[in-house]
Amino acid sequence: MSHLMNTYARLPVAFSHGDGSWVTDTEGKIYLDALSGIAVSTLGHNHPDLVAAIAAQAGRLLHTSNLYRMPQQEQLADKLADLSGMDEVFFCNSGCEANEAAIKLSRFYGHQQGIDSPAIIVMEKAFHGRTLATLSATGNRKAQAGFEPLVSGFVRVPYNDLEAIRAIAGHNKNVVAVMLEIVQGEGGIHIADVDFSAWSASALRRKGMAPGL
Repeated sequence: MSHLMNTYARLPVAFSHGDGSWVTDTEGKIYLDALSGIAVSTLGHNHPDLVAAIAAQAGRLLHTSNLYRMPQQEQLADKLADLSGMDEVFFCNSGCEANEAAIKLSRFYGHQQGIDSPAIIVMEKAFHGRTLATLSATGNRKAQAGFEPLVSGFVRVPYNDLEAIRAIAGHNKNVVAVMLEIVQGEGGIHIADVDFSAWSASALRRKGMAPGL
């Protein structure tokens, strides 16, 4: 019997190694990896350049912390800022942590604007993570059940409904951000219209709010 907490309904398969887009289980059966570790292993498995880079870094330092400068981190931040046109970069360990940081930054911005209770527009059927704040932003009651009380400050609207966002943003002066997925995955495969995605980001920028997340 495993001592792992049963937080996932794991499938009865374990993988031993991979090559590119293919993975092999402990019984020798080969699979096409269409999941990529839920978008974590998007560079594939066993790429020689990636393996060499990881091995070289492991041979120098495994970890120092953000209390010190990291030249490679600064170089990557410069590259990302150059490509995106944005001013600053914040590195995270996961999408959940990135969304948590976005919520905090949005609230921080709201307080700077004199808003006591900043609000973030979120979508029905969305999934933003399993920390308490990102779970509260998630539009899936099944995922939230058992973890109440949830974090307040989220206003929920139907997904891909531009008029609903316009109505809330126009009448609720506490709105500081819109949090959305361009493609919803957990609630079914739902793809946002181009106009919906573009307006959500551009309208908030025009109002000086945080951009769409």
